[in-house]
Amino acid sequence: MSAVRYEMRKYDGRPHRGIVTRALGRDRHGIWLGIPSGTVADSGKVYEIPGVLLVPHVGWWTAMFNAAPRNTSVYCDITTPAAWQGNRVVVTDLDLDVRKIRETGEVQLVDEDEFSIHARQYGYPEEVMSQAQSAATWLLKALHNGLEPFAGDFHRWLALFQHPSPVNAR
Repeated sequence: MSAVRYEMRKYDGRPHRGIVTRALGRDRHGIWLGIPSGTVADSGKVYEIPGVLLVPHVGWWTAMFNAAPRNTSVYCDITTPAAWQGNRVVVTDLDLDVRKIRETGEVQLVDEDEFSIHARQYGYPEEVMSQAQSAATWLLKALHNGLEPFAGDFHRWLALFQHPSPVNAR
């Protein structure tokens, strides 16, 4: 499995989150990246529980699928479409997030306040605001209704990557 650097930036270009992942493969949904337990991000955060990250072929989002016992089974960041540069992928975080709670199955839209603040602060263009809100609406519906890749397609990728050795960002 080859290493892929995943970088998330804020709208002003400053780094937000960076981590080295492992390329697992691709399917009709996008490119799947693995994050094994013990992986250390740029920020120093240690991923205690493994997960897989889906970077869709097309879309204004990415999705993290977490192994149990993590409380959030799926966490979607609303982002600009992914820009691939060799073994590096860069997205811009647009603040809105959609998550699914493992225990209850509840699907939630979070960080609307942060989206509003940053839209004013950074001057998000109308197109960016519209795309972010459309992506959030679609994700809420997809997770609530159990549409793919959220219904079960992710299980094979998560199972494939439950116990490999950690990847460290530094």
